[in-house]
Amino acid sequence: MEFVNALYNLSNAMAFFILFGLAFAGILHEIVPETLVTKHLGKESISSVIKSTIFGIPLPVCSCGVIPLATSIKKSGASKGATLSFLISTPITGIDSIMATYGIFGWIFTLYRVLTSMVIAMVAGIFTNIFDKEEEKPKPAFSPFTAPKTTNTSFAFTPKKQEESCGTGTGSCCSSSPESKQKFSLKKAYSYAFGTLLKDIAKPLLWGLLLGALITVAIPKNLSDILIEYSWLSYVIVIAIAIPMYVCATASLPIAAALMLSGVSAGAAFVFLSAGPATNTVTIGVVKKMMGTKSLYIYLGSIIVGSIIFGVGLDYLFDISSIDPKSLVHLHEEVGFLEIFSSIILWGYIVYYILKPYFKHN
Repeated sequence: MEFVNALYNLSNAMAFFILFGLAFAGILHEIVPETLVTKHLGKESISSVIKSTIFGIPLPVCSCGVIPLATSIKKSGASKGATLSFLISTPITGIDSIMATYGIFGWIFTLYRVLTSMVIAMVAGIFTNIFDKEEEKPKPAFSPFTAPKTTNTSFAFTPKKQEESCGTGTGSCCSSSPESKQKFSLKKAYSYAFGTLLKDIAKPLLWGLLLGALITVAIPKNLSDILIEYSWLSYVIVIAIAIPMYVCATASLPIAAALMLSGVSAGAAFVFLSAGPATNTVTIGVVKKMMGTKSLYIYLGSIIVGSIIFGVGLDYLFDISSIDPKSLVHLHEEVGFLEIFSSIILWGYIVYYILKPYFKHN
């Protein structure tokens, strides 16, 4: 019964942000030319990583809402490094989270959180571009049995073919000229968001929800006592809990503040604030599927090592006695109709895409 309750609460907490992220990604896919993404984020360079990191910092998107956005920019031509840096920087911070962090911890902690998340994201992106380069697809050899492509653009495409190519969103003509630019289509945005993207993440999303609920139930009630007793191991203990656990950037703040008020070091609380929102069981599965095992290791390694290093550093810069317990009073929000309704819709899509292959065979 505890597991079902945890799964219910986890679904309600995540569903709206996932659906919002999917809808935003669908709209983004329609209004932003793929050539723009390829131009700024497609190269395996430091500049593309920096751009994606800065772009992700202010977005009010959680670690699950960022999944469809990251999948979208990757499909649009962004490099692995740029996608990974965006995937890390976006959920750790956001306009709402930055303001809430300032309200609880003050401007020093807030600035530290923003800057360190940028560093972690950029390091992960740069390492990915260096150690996990995109594999270049071999060009097909010329065959006398295949018709060669013409270089005369006046005969390369007929208007009908050009329109079909652009309509799918995969043709190179989509942003090549003003004449071929397509108007915004709400239907195409919906199809891309809740068809292409959600279908890709349905299975890892299901396993992530189940594992996340199981881990939530398994966390000991006397967590703060354990962290105080083993202060030097508190960073590792917090990392072990934060990595697989789903918690958005804003919701992680009262938990971290409560840990600090219980006697846990500011550094250990910061590790939770950094690693908790940055990843969870859902994003781990999606990163592995979308970018491969090597990128997954870089992704997790950067978050783990970076969070611990900056957590230790914060213990030398931050005084926990400056925390005001009264600042935690109005941060609890009850589950409303919108959260429950979003959860029902999300589970409907997940069940549909999981069972769809079986219906096809039958």
